[in-house]
Amino acid sequence: MNKEMLYYINPEQQTPEELKALLEMHQEIKFVSFMGVDFAGNDTDEKVPINLFIEDINSFLEGMAAQTDGSSVVLPGIATLNNARVDMKVDKSVNWYIDYNYEHFDAQTGKMVGTLRIPCFLIHNEIFVDSRSILQNSLDYVEAQMLEMFKKHPQIAGLEHVDLSQIEKLVFTCATELEFWVKSPREDAPIEALSSSQMMQEQYWQRTRGNVRTALEQTIEMMEAYGLEPEMGHKECGGVRGQIDGAGHMTHVMEQLEVDWKFNVGLQTADNELLARIIVKEVFRMNGLEVSFQAKPIPGVAGSGEHTHVGIAAKLKNGKMVNLFAPGDMKADFLSAIGYGSMMGLLKNYEVINPFISATIDSLNRLKPGFEAPVCIVTSLGISPQVPSRNRTILAGLIRDIDSPMATRIEMRSPNPYTNTYIAIAAFYLAMWDGIKACVESGKNLKELEAELSKKAGVEGFYLEKDREYRSEDDVFEDFSEEERSRLFGKPPATVWENMCGFNKYPEKKAALTSGNILRAEFIDSFAKGALVRWQTELLNRIIPEFHAEIVAMKCLHDTGFYNKCDDELWEKIAALRVMLAKDSVEAPCIFTMIRDAFSRGDFDAASKLKLEMVKTMEKLRSCYHDYKQNIID
Repeated sequence: MNKEMLYYINPEQQTPEELKALLEMHQEIKFVSFMGVDFAGNDTDEKVPINLFIEDINSFLEGMAAQTDGSSVVLPGIATLNNARVDMKVDKSVNWYIDYNYEHFDAQTGKMVGTLRIPCFLIHNEIFVDSRSILQNSLDYVEAQMLEMFKKHPQIAGLEHVDLSQIEKLVFTCATELEFWVKSPREDAPIEALSSSQMMQEQYWQRTRGNVRTALEQTIEMMEAYGLEPEMGHKECGGVRGQIDGAGHMTHVMEQLEVDWKFNVGLQTADNELLARIIVKEVFRMNGLEVSFQAKPIPGVAGSGEHTHVGIAAKLKNGKMVNLFAPGDMKADFLSAIGYGSMMGLLKNYEVINPFISATIDSLNRLKPGFEAPVCIVTSLGISPQVPSRNRTILAGLIRDIDSPMATRIEMRSPNPYTNTYIAIAAFYLAMWDGIKACVESGKNLKELEAELSKKAGVEGFYLEKDREYRSEDDVFEDFSEEERSRLFGKPPATVWENMCGFNKYPEKKAALTSGNILRAEFIDSFAKGALVRWQTELLNRIIPEFHAEIVAMKCLHDTGFYNKCDDELWEKIAALRVMLAKDSVEAPCIFTMIRDAFSRGDFDAASKLKLEMVKTMEKLRSCYHDYKQNIID
């Protein structure tokens, strides 16, 4: 980090005159990159020499900055091979960042070569078709709808202390928390050691050491330079203690960390999260460490989430800010009608939100009982309004501080570092609006709204489904059986296919997201199509080959030496499982072959069921082989 270098350009500085002056002062900035974000969350990187940008700066800023095509971005069914052109339009409402190459130095200035990354919107056939525009347009739509609602309902339960006619604009406050694993290159810790360390809570919030400490401190400093206002960095629950070699260097590093930074609004929140991932990856790499943002990089050990906080505030005409989630009396009620409506909207419509949150095999691998990852569509408000609490086993948590009403917000615990934050936040607020509208128009008081959210299965509600429950102050992992969880809170999808089927299975909930025609039906179809292509490709080209290699490596170890009948019986079980998974016979194909055949005939439902059978059989095989190896003492 160099205080003389330029790290970001705020919207007020994005005039042609100001930009030219800044770029003249910072000759180390050699390129401009136009950054659009497709439906898969991928950001584009098109480098243009800085001199070309300066020469034609007005055209870049006011017209179409650049072009790409359908093969460069994930917009299936939209940007097709015979209609592939995608234009890029500059977004001047957010910060622009300078991305420095830590390994390339400018000979003239001696500073790292920088690329000005300019966020853009993607346009196809004159329609905005990117993740960033979906988020921006969704927030604009929800704001317009809510401001119109305030005219019709000047008194809203819990907000009697606010003159709604004096609202100037709404502020959609959002924040994300980034968890990740860091390790020494080409080194892996045993699963047993990682699992034991987690169970004994040896790592959580412990002191960092060596190059991990250096990288974490440098990351926080770099985030500060970029204006992200970091709040903390700390160890998470996963990891094992590293070792020191003869030269005093840390080796065998395998730790889980988290970094947090200050909340922001709308697009800036999602842009900041994308930047934070880049900073973490580059800084840790400079310190000789690998970083993984996978949701579940290590089976049997805690995965990495990216809890996403959402709230709605209002700026009044006198400049005062008020939190529309917080009731007038924080000790008497949990939420205002706006807050209750937001929570209900998220929970009722979550089956069509979930596909945007968990669109990969990796993301669904994280959502299993036992690792504080949410499995059920349920919330916790706390034992009483007077005593805020935190239930870490639920999906949507209420965060509140009696002495600080502005801190009241909803924490969605399901996102992971590779969730498309732009579309996720858009889906959250569209679903929240559906619940807000229902609660306000019902005219019910706060106790009645709390009763709706707290109702038992079988009780008719004015908005929530009759046969479901939506609130629990219990440990949903320990205090409910799997059958009870599925019956009361809904059965969670087990595969990407099952998750994407939610769009067609719940048309009335899908309608809540497509209201206003911002998150269009064709956008949803494109997102699902892309997710299924990636799911199929990952299964066929990565997971099955990796499983096959693992199966081939499982060798008989007791041909000679000291062994007994137990070894023979275990190996017979192992051999049968290996054949079931990976070896065809005249009588029947193996599971791997059946999955390939299912995909070849377009039967995604069969492929989904076979995928679950494959994973279950592979887990059984691994367990048997582990027991078998443990019994070999020769």
